[in-house]
Amino acid sequence: MSEPTVFNVLLVGWFVLASAVFVALFFIVAPYGRHVRRGWGSALNNRLGWLVMEAPAPIVFAACFSLGSNAVTAASLVFLVIWEAHYLHRAFIYPFSLRGFSRQMPLSVVGFGFVFNMMNGYLNGRYLYTLSGGYNSDWLSDPRFIAGVLLFIIGFVVNRRADLVLRGLRQPGESGYKISYDWLYRRVSCPNYLGEIIIWLGWALATWSLPGLAFAFWTAANLVPRAKAHHAWYRSAFPDYPPERKALVPGVW
Repeated sequence: MSEPTVFNVLLVGWFVLASAVFVALFFIVAPYGRHVRRGWGSALNNRLGWLVMEAPAPIVFAACFSLGSNAVTAASLVFLVIWEAHYLHRAFIYPFSLRGFSRQMPLSVVGFGFVFNMMNGYLNGRYLYTLSGGYNSDWLSDPRFIAGVLLFIIGFVVNRRADLVLRGLRQPGESGYKISYDWLYRRVSCPNYLGEIIIWLGWALATWSLPGLAFAFWTAANLVPRAKAHHAWYRSAFPDYPPERKALVPGVW
């Protein structure tokens, strides 16, 4: 089979798998972070686990850019910059900002994350830089591109600010959980997840592509059930947890 045919089969399968994962995660909470528990096999240090599973995304995407056959344009460079900015931070900076060095992450979670980021980097990078019709410089003035990049930036700011607020709750050496009453945490339990979903909705809009849409779908499929689990955990762990606070979307859910 030709690469475009294989690519399309993988993409359809990617949507199907995301749908199955979305349903499954409402019944099985992924065992990392506050939900880590025994019975999931060997584990890695949390920081190393994050690095290993996130590193393929910037590496594979950059390789697709370098090996791509489409012309390099201003629009294609913008996609490269915003993808790499997000994932270089996620893979090589964020893990070392985590407090609680002794925390562990199951190898099964690391392995799934590694494969996900390999596949996701390939689908998005290969489409943008080889299999699409290309993005000429006129795409920079297209309303879809402008709105998508703005959404990406808004989501990035929300995600980063939310992570900083959470990190600020812990003093050096602390590893427990506390209730935040700062910023968007007054409204929802997981503004960091909300920001991440907005990022990749923006990406899907800016690229106007099925691989971009698949990534946005995967992000929601993973984080919507996890936000529900986080919200329930907070309510169980803290009897005084604000009853008006929603899980993910302010005032809605």
